[in-house]
Amino acid sequence: MGGGVATETHEFHVLAVDDSIIDRKLIERLLKTSSYQVTAVDSGMKALEFLGLLDDDENTNSNSHHHKVEVNLIITDYCMPAITGYDLLRKIKESRLFKDIPVVIMSSENVPSRINSCMEQGAEEFFLKPVQQSDVNKLRPHLMRGRKSSQNHAHNHKRKPVEECLSPDRTRTRYNNHHDLEL
Repeated sequence: MGGGVATETHEFHVLAVDDSIIDRKLIERLLKTSSYQVTAVDSGMKALEFLGLLDDDENTNSNSHHHKVEVNLIITDYCMPAITGYDLLRKIKESRLFKDIPVVIMSSENVPSRINSCMEQGAEEFFLKPVQQSDVNKLRPHLMRGRKSSQNHAHNHKRKPVEECLSPDRTRTRYNNHHDLEL
């Protein structure tokens, strides 16, 4: 079933963030070549807006937006104006809804302290630009792990309240009192 694999891969949604149009188009093309669905934005601010993380205080608005957007991986440039890739990484990892999404940082500068700080903050990978197809091929295990953790996270949140509310013991206790037994 080779077709099933392609369909499954196409279901992965990657948010690509880079202020350089050339680098953004390159990463977008590489990701699409690997059959990923891609949303490309040109700033950290637009990435936060897309994810619904700009209005932290307005949970009602951002929560409705979160349900519409499913992102399986975020790949971002490190050096961008206003909100850097590092700032974006921190915001994502601090977010309750997006903290499990894998984040990959890209940079044209090979600065070990920068790489270490990103990895310590929770980045899955640090790619040196120009990003190549071999780099994109490294994303798949992170996408698979990200999908499993997000499904488990969603599954736990959906199941737990139901189990607490519909406990069979509680239901039986309420209906099987001593008056029912006398009949």
